[in-house]
Amino acid sequence: MTGGGRGGVRPFRGDGGGPLDRRLPWPDQRRVVRRWRRTRPFWGGLLLILGGAELLLIPLSPLTVLVSLGLGGIAALGIGIALVVAGLFLWLLPHTHHYVSVNALILSVLSFAATNLGGFLVGMLLGIAGSAMGFGWTPVPEDAEEDAARPKVRDGQGTRTLGVLLPVVIVAGLVAQGSPAKAAPAEAPSAEAIVAARVPPTITTTLFAPQGFIVAGVREIPTADGPLKVMVLRMKAASLTDYRLRTRDGGRELALGADTLDLSGQVTLYLTKFKGCLEGILCLTFTPDKLPVPPLVPPFIFMTDVSAEQALVTSDSIVAGGLTLKATA
Repeated sequence: MTGGGRGGVRPFRGDGGGPLDRRLPWPDQRRVVRRWRRTRPFWGGLLLILGGAELLLIPLSPLTVLVSLGLGGIAALGIGIALVVAGLFLWLLPHTHHYVSVNALILSVLSFAATNLGGFLVGMLLGIAGSAMGFGWTPVPEDAEEDAARPKVRDGQGTRTLGVLLPVVIVAGLVAQGSPAKAAPAEAPSAEAIVAARVPPTITTTLFAPQGFIVAGVREIPTADGPLKVMVLRMKAASLTDYRLRTRDGGRELALGADTLDLSGQVTLYLTKFKGCLEGILCLTFTPDKLPVPPLVPPFIFMTDVSAEQALVTSDSIVAGGLTLKATA
């Protein structure tokens, strides 16, 4: 039945007016559950809970594929519990959906490197999809149905496009990063080209805090012994604490130290190896053949206990505090 006036009967909107809905038991209880569900990002929270549960089940299952629990299994337990808690937060505290979804997205992507391939991709993909749906959810005002001029959009349906497209974009980035990286052809060094050292200096820092960090890919840079394959990291700025650099490009070892080192303005790092602990918890190692994912790193990410092989660094401005220089035979 249809009716456009005030006294008419509305078409089925999931409120108990459909034929199938009238045949199902407990109509009042289902109506209460429906109203509760529509006031929060229910499906995003459900996907996060399912993704976290899947990550928890993999290391606890008796699969002979798994060699041992190990660090990957411990990380899976931690990330799985965190995703389940994030899903419950979306259900119980829907107003925090932006903050919770962003953190759940980071954990879901990290599960690929930290756990058993993100629960063999299933838990990771569920977490990414749930995070995107939770972030794109918007509440519907209570008077939405009374306003005739307002488009009939239910449960933030207009913003669900973001929830659909964001997982697709992220998964595409993961697939692209997972494929073998091809180095760019070596550039012929010109008279103005910067030639890197034969042996990349080793650097260490207790804290690496970048801003606008993005992985630009892999390329080859010229050295005195020929082209060198490096990964390129670009950022707007970076702060390093307890910076130490050591190099032996000849007979003497040169050492440079700084209590603080601030780089700003078109900062580019050319590294052959990068190792550090993400947020001081998850320790990872990256090389030109094993790039980090996703390529775009959130602005609040930092790394501790960093060690790297730095072939070259360029920056518009470099400010060092407590600089020391030392040369030994």
